[in-house]
Amino acid sequence: MAPMVTRSSLKSFLRSRALWVGLIAVVVPLLVNLGLQYRSLSELETAMPWARRMMLRKYLQDLNMEVTRLYKAKAETILNLPADAFEPEFQGDLIAHHFSKESFDGAKRLFVGYAGKKADMSYAVILFYDPARHAMVRDPESPEWHAAHAGSAGWMALEMTEAKTDNARISVDDRDPKNRVLAKPVLSADKRVVGVVGMVLDDAWFRDKCLPEAIKNTLPKAFPNDSDQVIVTVHDKWEKLIYANQTFTGQAYEVGGSPSFVFTDLYLGIRMRDATEDQLARRYFVINFSLSMIAAIVLLGGIVFALRTASRAMRFSQMKADFVSNVSHELRTPLASIRVFGEFLKLGRVNDEVKVKEYGAYIETESRRLTQLINNILDFSKIESGQKTYQFERTDIIRTVADAISLANLRLEAQGFTINFNPPVTPLPEVLLDCEAFCQAVMNLLDNAMKYSGPVKQLGVNIGTEPGYVTVSVSDNGIGIAKDELDKIFDKFYRVSTGLVHDVKGSGLGLSIVKHVMDAHGGTVTIESWPNVGSTFTLHLPCAAQLQQDPQTLSTPTTEQINLKEAVSR
Repeated sequence: MAPMVTRSSLKSFLRSRALWVGLIAVVVPLLVNLGLQYRSLSELETAMPWARRMMLRKYLQDLNMEVTRLYKAKAETILNLPADAFEPEFQGDLIAHHFSKESFDGAKRLFVGYAGKKADMSYAVILFYDPARHAMVRDPESPEWHAAHAGSAGWMALEMTEAKTDNARISVDDRDPKNRVLAKPVLSADKRVVGVVGMVLDDAWFRDKCLPEAIKNTLPKAFPNDSDQVIVTVHDKWEKLIYANQTFTGQAYEVGGSPSFVFTDLYLGIRMRDATEDQLARRYFVINFSLSMIAAIVLLGGIVFALRTASRAMRFSQMKADFVSNVSHELRTPLASIRVFGEFLKLGRVNDEVKVKEYGAYIETESRRLTQLINNILDFSKIESGQKTYQFERTDIIRTVADAISLANLRLEAQGFTINFNPPVTPLPEVLLDCEAFCQAVMNLLDNAMKYSGPVKQLGVNIGTEPGYVTVSVSDNGIGIAKDELDKIFDKFYRVSTGLVHDVKGSGLGLSIVKHVMDAHGGTVTIESWPNVGSTFTLHLPCAAQLQQDPQTLSTPTTEQINLKEAVSR
């Protein structure tokens, strides 16, 4: 039968894996949201070019309507002649007077035409308005004369045959691209064509004035945000570029069409300056999806940071709880031993002098243990509050290390440990030490080595030199430390999570204090460790001469290092 999952075990599992549970709870919806955004943006990328091309086509229609409106309005006004200007007889002065009152820069020449019979022969006459003479004149040598005849021929044919029609619309003839013609029939009361009135259009005015003005009026309304990106081009039927509203490279247009009323032989095109609609859609997709990805990453990073902070806070809280529990145990155990042995001595139950000395040794050992623990706690409190001070002086380091071994020796011997102390034979360089603090650091290393030595109860203490430094090493043959935890062991309250460690009580402050002491001395502490082989902690102290030659070693402006600089200067 599978074991039943209880509420407490589930809560314990979630608490121990809070970061992963939180990440999964955030990442899954985030990935779903990104997937939906990707799908939506992909669909938009497909639809956007079509929609944009529809906008371009709509703009071309608006531009065409603007041009058509201009030409139709002018043509309706100028070409609106009454029938009595042609019958019962041709009234040239009346027509010239009408043309003199109307003006249109888009028309090179205004003309009228009429047809008749003479001696059984039909004829057609084209007369142009001469603004200098205010009269209608013949001009058979001009190129406009042929274009006017061609544009009026259909209407004058109806006039010759005296046919009736209801069609009085303006016709367009652009067979001569240099002389396009707008012509309108003049109808009598009985619907007969009695004459033709028309104009020859000015291509240069259309290209240089009409089209730029129409684009200027319509473009900002159609493209309020990117009107400067829109390129409008005009090509003739041989695909020769005859107009563009701005310079460009690449293809001439993406969407286009011919005008519906006038200049129908031209091709009006439109495109975006920097990219095609497909490229713009792709760019829009990439930018928006990238922003979504960045937002997701930032959000995920913030959540991970918050979860890690919460996880670290929980872990730190647990460490502090373990610290209180361990310190309580560390205090109760020696106090209980001291109380028991003290009561034995007080009640006189021990008469054997050897036993008295043994009990006294136990009391002294446990007292030293209590003293070291309390010193660690007090030092840690001062370090955390920034009140820890050091008094540096030139000291014989061998004597300081020997004093530390001597202080720890009673407890070590009581636990069955032996220490191999190997001081150098040759003199060592002078160092600047706070003897009490350094002695406590060595004792913490010895206490740490004793706790984690396992069955092999042999420790080693060596003093040596390196260029510019004096080294003190404490070695054991114990359980060792895993490689991935070497960088964490100097953190406050941290204790490695190997099997034997849970059976060993401690405050988790010893190594943190060792590191702070070495930092204050301008030195470092290093460790070499192999699981189930042992560990070696090495304190590196700069020589007094090294400190004088290389003051950068103490560049961090802490109170302790300022005191050390003063000691160096002395």
